[in-house]
Amino acid sequence: MTDNLLTRGQLERKLSQDIQAFYRRHLGQQPSKVTCQLFDTKLAVIIEDSITNAEQILLEEGKNDLAEKVRSNLDDAIQPELKQLIENVMEVKVVDILSDATLSTGRTGIIAVLSSIPKVRNPESIPKVKK
Repeated sequence: MTDNLLTRGQLERKLSQDIQAFYRRHLGQQPSKVTCQLFDTKLAVIIEDSITNAEQILLEEGKNDLAEKVRSNLDDAIQPELKQLIENVMEVKVVDILSDATLSTGRTGIIAVLSSIPKVRNPESIPKVKK
């Protein structure tokens, strides 16, 4: 039965690729790198070069507040679909999702709290989170 399960690394890579495709499809932005790391029921995601062209133009024009508002609204708008994507790949429910972007570096960070530890072929490879 465990033959069909992915390893932790395969699951993290699949999610990284799917998130990268999601950003390209929904925001027209191709992140240069997406890193996912699973810790028990927590998932950390770092997205490099996640800032859209529109946000970049606003920053170049000195309209930082507007760029921040655009980013916040984009994050709010895509969050339900991003949550669904994570649930589909991890095959567990997402209890909470937290995200923030740093426009000056172009990075977005996401933390997803999962309802349970995803099933993987080698469960001992998932780092435990100290409580």
